[in-house]
Amino acid sequence: MPQSPPLDRAPEERIFAALDTPDLAQAARLARALKGAVGGIKLGKEMFTAQGPDGVRAISGGERLFLDLKFHDIPNTVAGAVRAAVHLRPYLLTLHAAGGRAMMQAAAEAAREAAEDAGTQAPRLLAITLLTSLDESDLEAIGQRGPVRDQVKRLAALARDSGMDGVVCSPHEIEALRSLCGPDFLLVVPGIRPAWAATGDQKRVMAPSEAVAAGADYLVIGRPITGQADPRAAARKIAEEIAAASGAGS
Repeated sequence: MPQSPPLDRAPEERIFAALDTPDLAQAARLARALKGAVGGIKLGKEMFTAQGPDGVRAISGGERLFLDLKFHDIPNTVAGAVRAAVHLRPYLLTLHAAGGRAMMQAAAEAAREAAEDAGTQAPRLLAITLLTSLDESDLEAIGQRGPVRDQVKRLAALARDSGMDGVVCSPHEIEALRSLCGPDFLLVVPGIRPAWAATGDQKRVMAPSEAVAAGADYLVIGRPITGQADPRAAARKIAEEIAAASGAGS
């Protein structure tokens, strides 16, 4: 079994809380409630489409931001989108590996140039391999070559070779990708469900402590935190489970 990267950060810092809502007030309340209990917040297409860049700025409030917009277009268009996104100062930013080598290389160059021009840190670019809502039958239906793990490995290797900092992957591909891509390639993992939380529409899931032990760098967790009566307490419970499994204090 591949060794996971050293736990060089507190367990709660590994957690990005997914605020998957178009409601600005609700997202802002959740962000305030979770401040200090998680490593950052993830904002995606729902929020960005409804509230735009100003909404993102209002919610993030200086917190570490995972901007999950999953860019996928011709290289020039994606490069322009990345340049625009840099001004929101995301720590993590996503695009689809299926967009190909030229698209990813253009994105990486745009991120570096825009960050240099703005005098800020470039976002760490993450390629989406396969969505965690997809399984073998879905892959076959859209005409992609399976099995799922092989397709994920192909896309991850392409992303690594195209200048991406890491990938978003299912929990069940962590060990394979850690072996394939090395210790410094970021593995950011959704589909995380504690034993006490409902699975929902995710098909390839894993407990938080298991994912970290397998080699995940960051965990993206939505409804098991945001759907609870006390989101802050839920986040702390997950961090405690990670700490207990790893032997690290929070």
